[in-house]
Amino acid sequence: MFGNPMEIALLVGAAVLLFGADRVPKLARGIGQASREFRAGQTETDLAHEREKTEHRAAASAEDAHAADVAYEQRSVKSELIEEAPNANGVIMGAPSTRPEPPAPRN
Repeated sequence: MFGNPMEIALLVGAAVLLFGADRVPKLARGIGQASREFRAGQTETDLAHEREKTEHRAAASAEDAHAADVAYEQRSVKSELIEEAPNANGVIMGAPSTRPEPPAPRN
């Protein structure tokens, strides 16, 4: 803020002239205490914000996990229904066969 020592000395001298030598230490003490309280309040606010963000992330993760579970259950139920449902000819339709296809005839 103030880099030049001459500026600082000038400000301290002006404060002594305006407020008197008795009140300058009291003012400095009050400013220091207010600064500490402000920083403590700011830290509390930051911690509360971080806590809220963490809770929000946890809730979102729980919702995502629940949605994934529901989607998995829906897929498994759907695949069970497909595997067990016979078509019009009475053939049970399901997933493609895992057997290898026979080789093509040679001409």
